[in-house]
Amino acid sequence: MSHARRLLRAVRWTLIPVTVTALAVAFTSAQASTVGHPQSTAGSAHSLLVRTANGVVRGAATTEGRQFLGIPYAQSPTGALRWQAPRRAADWRGVRDATEYGDYCAQNTYWAPGYSTQHTTEDCLDVNVYTPPATSRTASLAARLPVLVWIHGGANIGGDARDIVPDTFARRTNSIVVTVDYRIGAFGFLTLPGTTGNFALLDQQQALRWVRSNIGAFGGDAGRVTLAGQSAGGSAVCAQLASPAGRGLFRAAIIESGAYFDCGGSTRAQAETTGLAFAKKLGCTDAATAAACLRAKPAKAILDAQNGTGPETWNPTVGGRELPVQPAEAFTSGQASRVPVMNGATSDEGLVFAYDSFDRWGNALTADAYPKALTSAFGDTIGAKALARYPLSTYERPGYAYAAAYGDYLFACPALRADTRLAQRGRVYSYEFADRTSPLFASLPQDADFDFGATHAAELNYLFKPYGISARLDAEQRALADQMTAYWASFIHGSAPSAPGQPVMPDQKSAPGTVLQLRTASRGGNSATSETGKAHNCDLWDAAAGS
Repeated sequence: MSHARRLLRAVRWTLIPVTVTALAVAFTSAQASTVGHPQSTAGSAHSLLVRTANGVVRGAATTEGRQFLGIPYAQSPTGALRWQAPRRAADWRGVRDATEYGDYCAQNTYWAPGYSTQHTTEDCLDVNVYTPPATSRTASLAARLPVLVWIHGGANIGGDARDIVPDTFARRTNSIVVTVDYRIGAFGFLTLPGTTGNFALLDQQQALRWVRSNIGAFGGDAGRVTLAGQSAGGSAVCAQLASPAGRGLFRAAIIESGAYFDCGGSTRAQAETTGLAFAKKLGCTDAATAAACLRAKPAKAILDAQNGTGPETWNPTVGGRELPVQPAEAFTSGQASRVPVMNGATSDEGLVFAYDSFDRWGNALTADAYPKALTSAFGDTIGAKALARYPLSTYERPGYAYAAAYGDYLFACPALRADTRLAQRGRVYSYEFADRTSPLFASLPQDADFDFGATHAAELNYLFKPYGISARLDAEQRALADQMTAYWASFIHGSAPSAPGQPVMPDQKSAPGTVLQLRTASRGGNSATSETGKAHNCDLWDAAAGS
């Protein structure tokens, strides 16, 4: 629905990538901290030198292990290479320093940490590699570690691979984590006559090929790669599952809050119409030469023209070689990769969206305005039905009622629909993060008079260090983080998601519609339930989606 797409665009900052991957079984006390600084340790110099296919890189030792930052996996997509498929990175001589992050990919501003200024650099196709302390390039094949490749979120128009720091995760899960930067916004998704439009997806695939060719030198197993992402990053995982070119590049996948809009993209005709309209904004009016005309424009001009656009504009193009059919169709028709998938969402996804639509601007939703807000978001017919399903008498504030409807429509029910579809092409394990005591995500206002509960991205605090900051967890939350770490880690290591003393995450083949809810012990603990669809009114939202 176009109404809801506009709302999603308005809160693009909440879709920042901070993904779910698998921390470890033994979480230590989570105190607010930043990435460890490089340390000089006896015998570490050799292990910090790694020979890749392009040349030697020197990383850094930290309190958690080793990190190699800003390694190019493709050439700079500038000049004639703008809006072209990525090309193999150029080789270098000598030792390349890999102790600092590369540049942000070109994007506009928003108020999350690190994004207060416009970034205009296009030379950004880098990966960051995090390893536990004991790995080395001389590790035997049997000793090589599984690999998690993380795709950041950001509504396809923002975000960066550094938005999560997974060094502690890598140590605790005894795995290697690779975070990926890729082209976003117009640079990653613009479709014009003569272009594919799926440059972001092609970048991600090129990064996966780099992992396949190089991860062994870091102690990783190229045959045990799990592709993961949250929000827009999770949606990208959907697309990669459906892409013929993605087959064989990963052996498992994790989708966190990424099934919104049923993982769908624009048709070729829609994408070209949108692309040509965008080109005209910049004075490139001839369809035959629009791509060449735009390549001559500075990055800032393209970003300025992009301002005010969002997910309804910049998303994958369906109907070409990279993505022949919509992911939902690929899942049900058997055209998608048949790798194991872990898929889920949070129980209160919509709260942060409701806050950013109303309370953030000092305009809290009132009871009188509530019915109109629903019809504005979902149309008259569905809005009226939603009013009956989400009565104000059930909620402390109108904004919370609106949030429940919006989150169920956009995330909870699409995740359950994705479970059903994914189960037709292979194993899929389903979870719902439902810890309403969760600490606030790092980019949220810490002093807001608003209960964010288990909102969008809340689970990332239990797995990673968003923006390099460890969330402050109490004893019960740390126990839940340990359990979640075990679930994610076992999946990354090749087993069904499980944790000591906890129920196994349900497989949708044997237990269709059953979801593992993740909660602290005093709130009921982890438990499998078949009532998730009913709790989120999915009969209403499935009918609205035409499912």
